Amino acid sequence: MKKKLSIVIPAFNEEKNIEFLVAEVFRALRATNYDFELIIVDDGSKDKTLDAIKLQADIYPNVYFIELSKNFGKDYALKAGIDRANGDALITMDADLQHPPHLLPQMLKLWEEGYDIIYTYREEANPHVKGYQRVASKMFYRGINALSDITLENGISDFRLLDEKVVKELKQIDEYEIFFRGMVKWVGFNQIGIPYTPAQRHTGVASYSFIRLAKLAVGSIMAFSVRPLYIATGLGLFFSVSALLYIPYIFISYFAGYDAVSGWASLIATVAFFGGLQLLVLGIIGMYLGKIFLQTKHRPNYIVRSTNLLKAKNDSVRI
Repeated sequence: MKKKLSIVIPAFNEEKNIEFLVAEVFRALRATNYDFELIIVDDGSKDKTLDAIKLQADIYPNVYFIELSKNFGKDYALKAGIDRANGDALITMDADLQHPPHLLPQMLKLWEEGYDIIYTYREEANPHVKGYQRVASKMFYRGINALSDITLENGISDFRLLDEKVVKELKQIDEYEIFFRGMVKWVGFNQIGIPYTPAQRHTGVASYSFIRLAKLAVGSIMAFSVRPLYIATGLGLFFSVSALLYIPYIFISYFAGYDAVSGWASLIATVAFFGGLQLLVLGIIGMYLGKIFLQTKHRPNYIVRSTNLLKAKNDSVRI
């Protein structure tokens, strides 16, 4: 029997890209000897992305759509598709055509050679984004590598192939905050990375702002490490010990008869500094407690509003 591939693509306001995306994926897989299903997840788009996906589903029997009830975020949209995939291997990629479909045969070849995870990363900076976005991206990966327990290549992407045994483990994830780039690294297995150069977006602009990227970085670090808590503890210990240096100063000032009022500026600065440090440490602890609170609620990662995956799953065909 032919092996089956599941291709999961999250889409948010990608109305004008869907038709070209499907055509490129089909073109890349036409020469391979695999059956495949293409699952496109509409992550609460405000345009007619869902209509564009449904149109392709009407044309091709192996194109499926999942409509989420609102915009939950890219990683949750990925999980919605992964949870419903049933191929021997699963491929995830973006809908903006920056992930080149022509790499799919190379990824499949490496999979057949025995690799469980084939991921892609940018060998050079993305030439199609603004300068501050390149700087923010580099800071993002440096921050994660420095403060978390995983190591990510600079520019690692969501364009990857996963063996079914890896997908089985990812389906069991029950976490409030998911970061698949880190999770795929964390699960282990036999992995290999291949470099790629992002293509120009077919249409539209990137939806990640600097603020969203910073929020993602903080959430990702806290999802994979308690190192920020250790750093906060270390800072508290360091400055507590440093404060002991004030004891000799107090005795010298007392016996020398210095006017106490003369030191009010340094005193206020010190109090303000340590007050700010305490708030920072409490803030870090509070963020972890907040994540624990949200995790204990066991709310679903996403809600599906509609899907055509209720149809028979054996209609995935090779085109």
